[in-house]
Amino acid sequence: MTEKNIQWGNMRRLTPVSRVFGLDRGMPIDRFYIEAFLQNHTKDIQGVVLEIEEPVYTRKFGSDRVSQSHVLHAEIDNPSATVVGDLVTGEGLLKDTFDCMILTQTLLVIYDIQSAIANCYHALKPGGVLLVTFPGISQISRYDMDRWGDYWRFTDASAQRLFGDVFGRDRVTVETYGNVLTACAFLQGLAAHELKQSELNYRDPDYQLLITVRAIK
Repeated sequence: MTEKNIQWGNMRRLTPVSRVFGLDRGMPIDRFYIEAFLQNHTKDIQGVVLEIEEPVYTRKFGSDRVSQSHVLHAEIDNPSATVVGDLVTGEGLLKDTFDCMILTQTLLVIYDIQSAIANCYHALKPGGVLLVTFPGISQISRYDMDRWGDYWRFTDASAQRLFGDVFGRDRVTVETYGNVLTACAFLQGLAAHELKQSELNYRDPDYQLLITVRAIK
């Protein structure tokens, strides 16, 4: 029987609870999933590691396995940057250099994602691992949209094809996180602590809030 008279409560609104993904309330739900993914692959975060903008996850999950930590940024004025370059052109990226590359919520703001993925492949050492996350269901990132653009949302199918075409299908593992409840909560800007652990852990492939990729060169 179809349930009637849904009680919307304070969710019956035309503006979200938070416009900054819940950062002002606690840990955003997508960040909860990102950290769960990286926690599952801590052994990959070792040797010479490259992260985008700042080495937050390299430090958190790399421990003493990391021999060199590098940060890629397009602008020279980033004090954390050890590599000033461009994923699309490959500028600043040396071939066969990194044991691990961490790209969290980066590819959505790059229009030419195929070139970016190809340049990640070239920058990895043979056997190196690329750990990537990007949004499926998400609001626009206004900060990025107003500066360089917010171009893409993905599915597990598009992720498998994009990375499989470069790394080889059998060297790519794609996972999805989220369900209808967490997707709605994330769009409203609620934080992870406002949901139950069991609600966060449940995965429904038809409601892909976050897509993750582990690709091996």
